[in-house]
Amino acid sequence: MATAYNKMRADISTKHSSNIDLRSDTVTRPDSGMFEAMMAASVGDDVYGEDQTVNALEEKAAKLLGKEAAVFVSSGTQSNLIAMLTHCRRGEEVITGEQYHVSVSEAHGASVLGGIAICPLQTNERGSLTVDQISAAIKPDDPHYPISRLLCLENTVSGEVQVPEHMLMLCRAGRQGGLSLHLDGARLMNASIALEKSAAELVDPFDSISLCLSKGLGAPVGSLLSGSNEFIRIARRNRKLLGGGMRQAGILAACGLYALEHNIDRLAEDHANAAILAEGLARIKDLKVWQQTNMVFIELADDHAAELQASLAEQGIVISAGFPSIRLVTHLDVDSSDIERVVDSISSFYRNR
Repeated sequence: MATAYNKMRADISTKHSSNIDLRSDTVTRPDSGMFEAMMAASVGDDVYGEDQTVNALEEKAAKLLGKEAAVFVSSGTQSNLIAMLTHCRRGEEVITGEQYHVSVSEAHGASVLGGIAICPLQTNERGSLTVDQISAAIKPDDPHYPISRLLCLENTVSGEVQVPEHMLMLCRAGRQGGLSLHLDGARLMNASIALEKSAAELVDPFDSISLCLSKGLGAPVGSLLSGSNEFIRIARRNRKLLGGGMRQAGILAACGLYALEHNIDRLAEDHANAAILAEGLARIKDLKVWQQTNMVFIELADDHAAELQASLAEQGIVISAGFPSIRLVTHLDVDSSDIERVVDSISSFYRNR
C-alpha cells in the first residue's frame, strides 16, 4: 500500500512538471499534503449526517462566510441549482446577468428541472448590473408574468472583482423589490484576496452563497452552499432530490478542508503571476492584453487561435483556442518560471508568424 501510494505521488509530481495548463484554474491536481489529508480522513455516512470530515468542512465554511450553516455538494452547478430550487417555486423567476454562470453555463437546469424562469439582464464591460435594471426587471403582481423571486449575482465575473459598495446597492434594490439574494461566489476568494476584505464581509447582504472548492483553491471536486439553518435544511432535501446525497464523502471533504486552510491566501500568488504574464504579453505588438485577478485575456487581430494553440501544445503549453479573445488562467500548478516560459513561447510564435 505504501509503495503504491508513493508511486502515485511520484506520478503526480511528474505530471505537474510536464505541462503548463492555462485553460482554467479547475485543472489543478491535489498535492501530497492534500492526498495525505484524504488518507487520514475520518468518514461516515453523510446522508445520515455521520461523516465527521464533511461536518467539519461545512462548519468551517459557514463560519468563513458568516452564515449559520452550509452543505457540501458535488459541483458549483449543483450548488447554484439547489439554491434556486430552494429559493423559488415553479413559475417563479431568477433575475441575473446575461453572462453570469447560471444564465449561460448551467444548461438552464433551474428551468428544465425546477420550472423556474431565468431573466437575464445585460451586463456592462465589468460584468455588473445597475440598480435601475434590477428595479425595472422586477415584475408586477400580474398573472401574465412570472413571479420575481430571486436576484442572483456573481463575484468574480470573468475574473473581474465586483465593487462591494455597488454590490450592496444592487442587493438593496433587490431586497426592496421583495427578492431573495443569492451569490454565485465560485471565485469569491479571489475577490476577497484582491480587495483585502474578508469573504464574510463581501457576502453579508446575501441569503445564500455558493463557493467552489475546485476553482483556484485546488480541491479535485466539490462546492459549498451556505445560508441560514432553515435554508440549508431545505437545501439538503433538494440535494437528495437531485441525486446528490453522498455516503463516505469525507475523503473529498478532506480536500476541501485542506484547500480552505492552505490555499486561500496563496491566491495572491496567482494574481501576481497573472500580472507578470500580462506585462510580458503586452510587449507583443500584435496583441491587446488585459488582466483581472488570475485571468489574462489576449485579443487577437485575426483568427489564428488554433494555430497558436497547436504551436504551444508542441512545447507542452495547453491553452484554449478562442476568437477574438483567449483566456489564460493562472493557478497553484503554475509558478513564475512557467510564466516566463509561456511569455517566451508566445513571443517566439509572433516573431516567426
